[in-house]
Amino acid sequence: MATDKEINEALGKMEGDITGFIGASLVDLESGMTLGVRTTRSDFDLAAASAYNSEIVKQKLKVMKALNLKSTLEDILLTLSDQIHLIKIVSPTTFVYLAADKGLTNLAICRSAVTKHAASLA
Repeated sequence: MATDKEINEALGKMEGDITGFIGASLVDLESGMTLGVRTTRSDFDLAAASAYNSEIVKQKLKVMKALNLKSTLEDILLTLSDQIHLIKIVSPTTFVYLAADKGLTNLAICRSAVTKHAASLA
């Protein structure tokens, strides 16, 4: 498990690499609790978003099991009219949740930055 310092550094690097960064968190999948948070907007409740997104990940894993899929879940993309939300699985028990302004960035940049920096959190 990554230390608080490693978590803060990784989330900070994501912020630096993603123009339009709104926020990112490292989340415990089972509890939905944030293990680290970085945000540029005080009106964006990352703790609540993290908890709800843990339910999305759990449900997707249930669907994969019900379909007897042998694949590994890597990430989940949610595209809103003005934001990109990316959930990147870091380990069997954690994921990174990222929100970015869709008008200022693109999916390739978000996915690349999150993948690069999430590797240090595994």
